[in-house]
Amino acid sequence: MSFETLGLAPALLRALTEQGYTEPTPIQAAAIPAALEGKDLLAGAQTGTGKTAAFSLPLLDRLYVAQRKPAQPKKPRALVLTPTRELAAQVHESVRAYGKHLGVRATTIFGGVGMQPQVDALRRGVEILVATPGRLIDHIGQRSVDLSGIEVLILDEADRMLDMGFLPAIKRILGHLPRQNRITWLFSATFAPEIKALAGEFMREPVEIQVAKPNSVAATVTHRVHPVDAARKRDLLLHLLESDARQTLVFGRTKHGSDKLAKILEKAGLRSAAIHGNKSQSQRTRALGDFKSGKVNVLVATDIAARGLDIDQLPMVINFDLPMVAEDYVHRIGRTGRAGAEGLAVSLVSREEEGQLRDIRRLLKQDIAIEAVAGFEPTQPLRLDDARATPANSRGRAPTPNHARRPHPGNGGEATPAARKRRRRRGGQRATQPA
Repeated sequence: MSFETLGLAPALLRALTEQGYTEPTPIQAAAIPAALEGKDLLAGAQTGTGKTAAFSLPLLDRLYVAQRKPAQPKKPRALVLTPTRELAAQVHESVRAYGKHLGVRATTIFGGVGMQPQVDALRRGVEILVATPGRLIDHIGQRSVDLSGIEVLILDEADRMLDMGFLPAIKRILGHLPRQNRITWLFSATFAPEIKALAGEFMREPVEIQVAKPNSVAATVTHRVHPVDAARKRDLLLHLLESDARQTLVFGRTKHGSDKLAKILEKAGLRSAAIHGNKSQSQRTRALGDFKSGKVNVLVATDIAARGLDIDQLPMVINFDLPMVAEDYVHRIGRTGRAGAEGLAVSLVSREEEGQLRDIRRLLKQDIAIEAVAGFEPTQPLRLDDARATPANSRGRAPTPNHARRPHPGNGGEATPAARKRRRRRGGQRATQPA
């Protein structure tokens, strides 16, 4: 199948060809024809399968070809809601790229930057508005945006928006949209009951498209767990990154911990940057841009980066800390193994994270290879039903250099007798790695 068979306008096909896209992904092949027919869509697919193009292409076809209206619109005709600033920026970039031959008028609305430039853009007139819920609510409150002309509403990563607590904001936004003659497309990696309930409130007999099982991951991703004492995680991470120079996205649990970890990696000679919610938008944009261009080789991120980051051919993701919610593991590793490429998802798991690992394996309904790295074997093995740790060196991993066996300067987490005593005093409580 080719994009020509989907019924898209020649101007869109030309833009796709110029970007080297010839064959649609399964979600695109299923969603685009239904969207072109003007039907409401409830579409689900695992991350990295081309959901952005699946709604951007029919949106552009509808606004600029099928129902072309005079330029210089006074109010937006389409609204795309996304959970994060990064995703909003990337959707906007994709819309402009696919619509480069159509004279697209689009803008983004998100927090972390000044409102006045956004107000100015809205006053000049836009047809496609890509926004995060919180900042859009701010504009609604200041009456700087009029949503009464919205013809198409798109909710991208709807499950993530619900996870982040945006449901009240979404319902408030819906109250400002026209109820009649509006098409709604909801895209989500999972179809939790809350998603179905939300769809039932504001969609009309949506066509349901599911091209992958809920919470599934790309078959091209290899999963691997390295058991390690919590105090030696940083040493092991340094060893892995020094042994494998490929571009890597590292996930930590906390903002402060991610900053600290990035500084440790930078001090060790690895080109690193951190991205999280406390960073300004300009800092986040610069860090992501440096990572994409190769100027930075290791990007340390909190779960803010688990969704929406479109990084081509990212070979490896490392979970320095396991996520507290198993579903977030799926979203994290969705950054690798995209579009049929091979990917590697490595998790550094301490004894305190056994429960989270069990939850992840139950969610995936598959075993994950557990391989101890020579020189970093944990003092206590993971207590999992079928855990059988094997030395990573037997899988071709480079031998552990001597310096990696010593605590790294500034680690702050050496397995000293005092540290072990503190862990014993905590009893069976689950520890939170400072990352």
